[in-house]
Amino acid sequence: MKKDTHPAMHPCKVYYNGEVVMEVGATVPELHVDVWSGSHPFFTGKQSFVDATGRLERFQKRFSGGYFAGKESKGGKKTRK
Repeated sequence: MKKDTHPAMHPCKVYYNGEVVMEVGATVPELHVDVWSGSHPFFTGKQSFVDATGRLERFQKRFSGGYFAGKESKGGKKTRK
């Protein structure tokens, strides 16, 4: 086997909202996460809203205002008017 092909492992602290929530082994010394098992609705049973870096606004901007209007399908027919 080749030597030095794998990165070094570190004890890694995982941060959620500025708090350390767990420690794991990783190739970086710390991770900052938006969602973890203690805040995910599947595990907690509570609904929460996460909008990381405006994804929702970008989606709404992209697909609003007649985005699909006038597009032609492969058969040459317009999909919507």
